[in-house]
Parts: sequence; structure tokens; C-alpha cells
Amino acid sequence: MPERAPRPADHPPDALNRPNLLPVTPDLPPGFDVPFAWALGIEDTFVPQVAARSGRILDEYVLTQHDRLWREDLRMIADLGVRYLRYGIPWYQVNPAPGRFDWSWTDQVLPYLVEDLGIRPILDLVHYGAPLWLDRTFLAPDYPQRVAEYAAAVAERYGHLIQLWTPLNEPLVHSHFSGRVAAWPPYRRGHRGYAEVLMSLAAGMALTVDALRESRPDAVIVHVDAMAVLDAVDAGLDAAVDERRHQPFLAADLLEGRVTPDHPLWHWLVRFGIPERQLAALADGNRRFDVFGANFYPQMSAWTLGGPPDRPWHRKRFGNPFDLDRVLRVAWERYRRPVMLTETSVVGSIRSRDRWLEGSVAAVGRVRAGGVPVIGYTWFPAFSLVTWAYRRGRRPVEAYMAHMGLWDVRDDGAGKLVRHPTGLERQYAELVAAQAASVGGDRLGRRPFGDDLKNREIA
Repeated sequence: MPERAPRPADHPPDALNRPNLLPVTPDLPPGFDVPFAWALGIEDTFVPQVAARSGRILDEYVLTQHDRLWREDLRMIADLGVRYLRYGIPWYQVNPAPGRFDWSWTDQVLPYLVEDLGIRPILDLVHYGAPLWLDRTFLAPDYPQRVAEYAAAVAERYGHLIQLWTPLNEPLVHSHFSGRVAAWPPYRRGHRGYAEVLMSLAAGMALTVDALRESRPDAVIVHVDAMAVLDAVDAGLDAAVDERRHQPFLAADLLEGRVTPDHPLWHWLVRFGIPERQLAALADGNRRFDVFGANFYPQMSAWTLGGPPDRPWHRKRFGNPFDLDRVLRVAWERYRRPVMLTETSVVGSIRSRDRWLEGSVAAVGRVRAGGVPVIGYTWFPAFSLVTWAYRRGRRPVEAYMAHMGLWDVRDDGAGKLVRHPTGLERQYAELVAAQAASVGGDRLGRRPFGDDLKNREIA
């Protein structure tokens, strides 16, 4: 028999088919002082543990030379009119030993970013990675306390500059690379390793939120995780799909104490070794994030599920703007909190990036027209990044450069990595200048937007 067409895994309510909604202006969280926040991001992965195979570490600021070109980079971004930036602190450098902090770099960068350029950072306390001294990294017994201690120190020093905080970027991906496939420390494998790392990360996020709000009662928590759409080729796979569709939200659910015995993944966690007392301890909390940040990359975030129910296979496919619609709507329906697209882009030609920029902006306009309070859009990264394969590889750094930003990074022949404009930066500046008009206006409600893109290929 021929395969059936893929079936939507999440069955989200279709905002576009609802009765017309009264146009409303969403209640913006503190720290968002414009009707729509156009943001950029700078890749800030830091895995300082040396890879045995290559002898390399992964520090994106060093590899892209942002550690020394930060003033030029930040000015370049500010010149577009961008007022929001997803930006991170290298925990392993700022906190080089237990209880000891080195603010020499951040004392220069953060005041310049905020006070001189007028940019509001959405600050990643941990994008990826942990300090060298933290043995077993995320599975260290005192990891939650150590990351909260670090968060408290950052908030105490820079809380007068920063209001928007991300405790830990993409716990789903953290858990995959550190717990499931042993690519990063602590090098665990399988579902048990994944569950253990995720549980420790969630405990650390919970204590981090507590520390931030104790130090800065005005702290706005922007929870960020990797989203995905998963379509099944057969109805017999619905149970497998149902389990997987909750995974992108598991860290947020743990943080907010939602994972109780009636949660769809409670038994999954217990089956893979998480003690019920740990789940109960998080469920006793009273924590909430303020904004749900959804990361979506068309080359990484769309999957098809097939095969037998007991051994299904996954196949990656190229996502489209209507997949992004689904992701944003489902996040809103689940939490009823403002949603922000906190990362999106494609790796490839300038033409490919241009088409995804147009298609993804149209998608945001559509879901806003359907009443979903999407309050911001982030093209990430602003300029090329070095792929994570560099850490375990042996080729020169240029071989790992992924061009997915508004500027392409290339060596000038004398050792400096130059940011070359692509023309996309001018388009982004136009979107920023138009503010919410680029996504349908200041108000939410049903209105036609970008329907001509429905069948357009983004590639």
C-alpha cells in the first residue's frame, strides 16, 4: 500500500479557522517596550572541556573572534535599529573556580551594549556548556546549586542593566547532546542518560529562577527551547507521536511543577530512572516563566515518523512557514503566555536565507492575525557561526563556518574574520523600522496575511 500523507502530530487548534477575534493589543511583559520586538542573536555555545579525539574546545566567541571584535559586532547590530539581542555570558570564563568570578570582559561589554547602544539583552546565563571545575558537569550533585550561585552573582552585578533573562537555552538539545548521544560532557547515552541530564537541568533552572527573582524582583524569565513538528505516516503511530510531541515542553513543565502523576511523560521519566521524589520536589514549587521562546529551524525542526509502532523511524524533512505556524500556536495554547520566536534561520545561500526570512515573517504575521500573542522575532545568528562539529573535527576552522546570518564571516587573509554584508541586513533594518507593521500591525486579530506563500517552496 502507498504511504498515507503525513498526519499532524500535535493537532493544534487552527487559529485561522476560528471565528473572527476582536483585535487586541497583548499585555507585553516588562522589558518589552515596543509592540513587537525585532531581535538578533549571536551564537554563544561554550563547551570548554577538551575533546579527546581532536584536542579542541568549542568557544564560539573565540572562534568567530567576537571576544575581541565585540565592539564592532554590537555597533554593527545597533546600526540596523535593533533594540533586542539574544546574548550570552561565557560561564566557564566568568566563573573560573567555585565561588570566584572574573568580570573583566563582561564589565566592558554589557554596559556598552545597554548604556551606549541602547540594546536590551535577553541574557543567556547558560547557552550551552558548564565550567571545567564542575566535575560531571550537569550530573554533578551540586550542579543546580552552582548554576544558581552563578546566576545570583550575575544578577547582583548586572541586574541594573538587564531585565530579560534566559536561565538555560534549549534544555531539550542540551539533554540530547550531553545525555543521549554522548557528544558533550558528561557523555551519557540513551533514554536514561537523557532523562537524568534533563532532570538536573530543570532543577538548575528552577533554582536559577529563584535566585534571579530574589535578587531582581523585576526579572522577566524568557524560557527558550527547541521546537519541532512531527508528522506520522500512519494512524498506528499516534501513540508514539503523542509521547514525542510533549518532549519540547518537558523542561518548561518541570520548571513550573506541571509534571505530576497525571502528566503524559511522568511514567516515561520514572521508567528511565528518575525518582518520584525528585519529580515531587519540583512539583511543589511555584515558579512561572513570563515568555515562551520557540526556536525553529526549517532544516532541523521538521520530522516524519514511520515504520512499526514498536520500532518507528524518524526522517528529517525541510520545514516550511506553515510548520512554524503550528509551533507558535501550540506553544500559546499550552501555556497561554506571550510567545517569541527566539531563533530562526537557514544555512545556505543568500537567496535561501532571503526566502526563509520572507516566509517566516509572514508566518508570524499569520499567527498574530489569528490572535496568538507573538511579541517578537529573532534571526539567529546575526553573523556566521562555527558548527559544533569543529570541536571533534580536525579541519581548519573555516571548514566549519556555517553561513546563516545577515553577515557572512570570512578570513581576510591576514587572520581577521571580516563580517561581510549580504544585503539581508538592509532588509532586516527595514523590518525593524516598520516595527509591528511588518507582522500585521500593533493589534492582534484575524486578518489575511501572506496567503500567497502557502504553497511556496522555501529552499
